[in-house]
Amino acid sequence: MTEFNYDLENLQVGDAVTGKIAKIEDKEVLLDFGYKTEGIIPIGELANTHIENITESFSVGDELAAEVTKLEDEEVILSKKKLDSKKAWDSLNEKYESNQSFDVEVSEIVKGGLVADIGLRGFIPASQVETHFVEDFSDYKGKSLTVKIIELDEAKNRVILSHRAVTEAEEVKQKQALVDSLESGQVLTGTVQRLTDFGAFVNLGGIDGLVHISELSHEHVAKASDVVKEGDSIEVEVLSVDRDNERISLSRKKVLPGPWDEVANQIKQGQTLEGTVKRLVDFGAFVEVLPSIEGLVHISEISTRHIAKPSEALTVGETVEVKVLDVNPDEHRISLSIKEVEKAATKAEFEKYQKDEDQSGFSLGDMIGDQLNKYK
Repeated sequence: MTEFNYDLENLQVGDAVTGKIAKIEDKEVLLDFGYKTEGIIPIGELANTHIENITESFSVGDELAAEVTKLEDEEVILSKKKLDSKKAWDSLNEKYESNQSFDVEVSEIVKGGLVADIGLRGFIPASQVETHFVEDFSDYKGKSLTVKIIELDEAKNRVILSHRAVTEAEEVKQKQALVDSLESGQVLTGTVQRLTDFGAFVNLGGIDGLVHISELSHEHVAKASDVVKEGDSIEVEVLSVDRDNERISLSRKKVLPGPWDEVANQIKQGQTLEGTVKRLVDFGAFVEVLPSIEGLVHISEISTRHIAKPSEALTVGETVEVKVLDVNPDEHRISLSIKEVEKAATKAEFEKYQKDEDQSGFSLGDMIGDQLNKYK
């Protein structure tokens, strides 16, 4: 049994005594602390939180420390709550000054929040329980929470605790650690948090990074929702990290198979393809021959006749036939020619004409010769 320095012969109000529970009644506990009469601890003085049934919290033989609050010849009234509160304030002041976190057990669910017995009544407002909204706190009774003291007023016997402050501080540490670990070129898996007109924010496990709309796909994207939706798990590559401002640029496009990856298998030198004129520039025309794959028709390869500028022979959106002069997938370059297609077509027409002439059995000379014979 813990020994307290008190004089049983000269017991006074304010003395702290220790003893064992001798008897438990409905509304009080009788404490044997060696005095001529047992001390009475009313149910309301057993703890700083509400106790409905004493036997649920205490048993005969339990050792308790309490403070003498009333002393008469045949009656000694004690308060465990009052002594606990005095002990608690010293500890709480130290924790408050050092911004220390500590664990408490939720003893009550009350209107507006939670109550924990910390040697006195500590209140956790609903807004300070979690970083997110909690609709029902019924599951929190008996739960252990790590808290910090955010308000302490001994004169008003007021202690305000916060689990949210602990959680937020931990999130800040984790966020900083994550930012420090990121490097350009890393491939990570994240969750799409929200969509905007300019892209998608992806959570990487504590911090969000932006996938600009131009980095969502190899193909043109009108709006982010055409490609991803909130809650999607996607792979992204880190483009850049601004640690001072905690800004992270990401790319989904870089981890997707690119349109050029299969070009070597799909397009060969000498092949004739059909394409669409996408852009006209001073030095030629860009023609799309596969989705997102464009090749250049140099101005010298646009027509068999001389032209001063591409617009003299072509219009944007026009469908044309082109011959592949050269393919370089590594450099994303394809050289095309419309002129070669035209030359091949002209040659084919000429060859067909010659074939038709051979099959007719006579030549132009023969026809002229017959006419000349009439005049002989």
